Amino acid sequence: MRQLDPYLTFGGNCADAMRFYERTLDGKVEMMMTFADSPMKEQVPPDAATRVMHARLRLGDRVVMASDSMPGQPWEGIRNVHLALMFDDVAEGRRVFDALAAGGQVTMPLQKTFFAEGFGMLVDRYGVPWMVNAGAQSAP
Repeated sequence: MRQLDPYLTFGGNCADAMRFYERTLDGKVEMMMTFADSPMKEQVPPDAATRVMHARLRLGDRVVMASDSMPGQPWEGIRNVHLALMFDDVAEGRRVFDALAAGGQVTMPLQKTFFAEGFGMLVDRYGVPWMVNAGAQSAP
C-alpha cells in the first residue's frame, strides 16, 4: 500500500494551527511533541522549547503531519502547494471554507463552477493555502 500525506512546517504557531484544524475539520490530534518533550531537549535553545517538533492530525483514513521550523532556521512560508479538501455536501464545504478563511485571505470565493457546485481557494491565518471543492458536478 502506498499513501501520500502532507507534512506542513510552521513558523512557531504549529500547535495553534493543528488545534484549529482539529476543530474545523472534525479531526483528532493524535500526537504533538514539543522540542522540550523530545530526546533532543538538551540540544535546543530555551526559547525554542515550546515549539512543536512533530504533530499528527488524523482526518478519517488520512493524516496531516506538521512541525514548527527548526530552531535557528527561518520560516519561509508555505508556497507553491495547496491542500485540497473534497466535500459531497455543499453546506459542509461552505462551513469549512468560511472557517478556514476567517483571518486569512480568500484568493477565489467559493462559487459554482463547471466542475463543482462550490469551489474556492484561500490562504488561512497560518499561511496554509487551501482549495475547497464541494458537490462535484455530474458530467453532461
